[in-house]
Amino acid sequence: MRRFVRPLLLTALACCCGAAFAATADQVPQGRLPLWAVPQSYALSFKVDPAQDDFSGTTTIKVKLSKASDHLWLDGSELKVSKVAIIDAAGTAHVGTYTSADPKAGVVRVDFGSTLKPQMLTLAFEYTAPLNAQLQGLYKVSAKGQPYAMTQMEPISARFAFPGFDEPGFKTPFTISLTIPEKDTAVANTRQVKETPAGDGWKTLEFAQTLPLPTYLVAFGVGPWSIATAPDISPDAYRTTPLPLRGIASAGEAHRMQHVLGETPSIIHALENYYGFGYPWDKLDVLAAPDFSAGAMENAGLVTFRDWLLLLDEDSPARNVRGSFNVTAHELAHQWTGDTVTLEWWNDIWLNEAFATWMQQKVTEQVHPEYRADLDRVTGAQGAMSNDSLVSARKIRQPITGNGDIETAFDGITYKKGASVIGMFENYVGEKTFQKGMQAYIQKHKFGNAVADDLVSSIATAAGKGNDFKHAFNSFLDQSGVPYVQTSLEQKDGKTVLHLSQSRFLPVGSTGDSKRIWGIPVCVRYGTAANGKDKAQSSKVNCEVLDKATGSMVLAGVSQSTWIMPNANASGYYRFSLGKKELGDLTAHVGLLSDAEQLAYADAIDASFRHGDIDAGDALVALKPLTSSKILVVATAPLDQIEWIYHNEAVTDAQRSKLAEWVRDAYLPRLQQLGYQRKDGESGDDALLRSELAGALGLQYKLPEVRAELLKQGEAALKRQPDGRLNLSVADPDLLGDALGVAAQEQGKPVVDALIAELPQTSDAALRNSMLAGLASVEDPALTNEVRDFALSKPVKVGEMASLVRGGRDTQAQRDALWSWFTAHYTQILARTGSFAGGYLPHFAAGGGCSAAEVDRVQAFFKPRLKDADGVDRGLAQTSESIQLCSALKAKQDPASILR
Repeated sequence: MRRFVRPLLLTALACCCGAAFAATADQVPQGRLPLWAVPQSYALSFKVDPAQDDFSGTTTIKVKLSKASDHLWLDGSELKVSKVAIIDAAGTAHVGTYTSADPKAGVVRVDFGSTLKPQMLTLAFEYTAPLNAQLQGLYKVSAKGQPYAMTQMEPISARFAFPGFDEPGFKTPFTISLTIPEKDTAVANTRQVKETPAGDGWKTLEFAQTLPLPTYLVAFGVGPWSIATAPDISPDAYRTTPLPLRGIASAGEAHRMQHVLGETPSIIHALENYYGFGYPWDKLDVLAAPDFSAGAMENAGLVTFRDWLLLLDEDSPARNVRGSFNVTAHELAHQWTGDTVTLEWWNDIWLNEAFATWMQQKVTEQVHPEYRADLDRVTGAQGAMSNDSLVSARKIRQPITGNGDIETAFDGITYKKGASVIGMFENYVGEKTFQKGMQAYIQKHKFGNAVADDLVSSIATAAGKGNDFKHAFNSFLDQSGVPYVQTSLEQKDGKTVLHLSQSRFLPVGSTGDSKRIWGIPVCVRYGTAANGKDKAQSSKVNCEVLDKATGSMVLAGVSQSTWIMPNANASGYYRFSLGKKELGDLTAHVGLLSDAEQLAYADAIDASFRHGDIDAGDALVALKPLTSSKILVVATAPLDQIEWIYHNEAVTDAQRSKLAEWVRDAYLPRLQQLGYQRKDGESGDDALLRSELAGALGLQYKLPEVRAELLKQGEAALKRQPDGRLNLSVADPDLLGDALGVAAQEQGKPVVDALIAELPQTSDAALRNSMLAGLASVEDPALTNEVRDFALSKPVKVGEMASLVRGGRDTQAQRDALWSWFTAHYTQILARTGSFAGGYLPHFAAGGGCSAAEVDRVQAFFKPRLKDADGVDRGLAQTSESIQLCSALKAKQDPASILR
């Protein structure tokens, strides 16, 4: 699954590492369900009319009972069960009872009426349930006024759709039957095999039985879908039959899926070649969901996405086109890591998500090298490091102590840190060796489940490594934090020796313990003797595993002082520090580094700043050389750090002016060269750079010449056409959101009113996103509250709500206004909150804060409300700590350094 918004709701789970927990047979399970009742297969029948508010269902589960009992435990939430039948192995029917034992967790008890001996049982449930309004389980959405019903079961929402054993370790075949209105269409995990009339305007569709799946991968959708059929994906060495491929979208939209359908075969073939294992499901549908809690979901055979990721045309923003490919590659990688081999329990969700993220980057590098997925890996790791620097950060392999831990596990630690750690050890053992280990892992556990040690052992075996390798790998899985590798050079006996020490990276103000040891594959690039007439310096790389507090390496080929880059190829998940002289030497030679290494250099500057080793003036000098890079992400890498200084450290007009001039000198010529309109034949990088720079210079630093150009486009887009609609297509598609944002800031209420009126009339997802961005840019306090009130209204989708509330928090006054609005509307926000949002609520309210008072108020508000939604406790801890660290860093700064 790919997350764009974060985590929500359920109860305490007491086990972390795979063992079932139940203190007694009669005690409600507080962790995993007991293993003495295990499902063998499901038959699911649903009667669904998306126009209604409820649905009905019949669920039949074959269960292996391995001990005598008069009951069993399973999962079900908000289901009104009218009948339970238990058929024993002899065919005798028993009337059962269904009792909600823990409504908040969704744990239920099924009583048999008498004690049954160990045997195979068949459980049949008849029930009704509401179509969910929070984008989980079986939920209802609409597009262009037409209703749809579709599913999102991960991680623990299948229990809202049917009674079952809602855990990843229970993996069985499923058969799905859907009775739906005759006018509607339905899709599911597998091919439709039968259609029969059901009378009174209904029909029943039956689908082929699936291969073994966990409940969270069961998927279907009902509504007036339009379907685009693509050519079959051709057979290859690993798959002997053609693979049917289709695009599914809301009515009238499937024609916009040709781009993604054209890209998909190359992704499938790349994955099959890597894993040495053919795509295993009987077809592949990709579905553009009208509203969705996640970015996308890897349901076997029916992969669901936010609609803007799939509905593309020649005018689509460049970010949408690249995002589409990357997310599609991620979800299709899951067909192997996640669907074919499934985690045993949620503490190992990294086996799904980290590997899909890492594999997505490999596929993108192969198919679209111009997208520079190698740099995405580095920036992703650095984003994870920001969270991982918190004492409250999760581990990659986090023990599960409550359902909130399951919901909040879908974060940057799991996805981005996990992918970076995988890449680091792949680099250490070699790509071919790592691939050999991955292929063995898939083959051994296909259509079953796995735990972390299965994967790590498979890689170790392929590499001929032993326990030291496993210990090093596990040191990153089983403890939180970012390693901080500190370096010093010494000339000794005619040799250049690099001394290394490791600790946990902790920013200024952290209360954490820095004493922590990892098994770190440290690779160092260093300059060697001058080469040739131009005196250009060459370099070498030396790698060693640092598994103690201190270590050293000899830099061969150097007999004098040299520059060092302590994270060669940026392949390591760690931060590094240099002494002042060494940092100056590296800055002088930054042009000799690779693009990835320049990103690691930028992160080192940020780390040194946040660690308190350098001040803002030092950071501005060290970052300046990167701004001339021709590579998008390298050139713009300094912007986030400069933005923090601009909003949190600069206190006078002169200081803010100095920073604005720094940004103007570094970036305005680039933006003017690109212009403000897309050019025929220009690269995607140029379009993305234009968007990045225009947004930063126009909205963050408010450069008048940039705002004037954006305002022209915004005003043109806001002019009404003869039919009364806005002329949104007239603006550059990559700049539309920024142009509308500047217009909203400059012209206020007329723009806000126009966008609020237009949004309900617009189904195009990219245009909606741009209008939402424009509304979120409003700065006037009264208008900001109007926009936030609009966010809670029906025309704004549940999955869009956060984008309207996120803005307007750069200053203390803006954050105070947001806080007042949030606390006044908390009940409405909570009621409308979609899946995976509980852990995000504290950040929603107070993210971006930078004072002790802001910590106090968010703590005071949420501590009595920790049980309102699962994940709030972790979200509160991380939001509070982030605010504390910002406040401490701000207090340490000398703003005068900006003017040096």
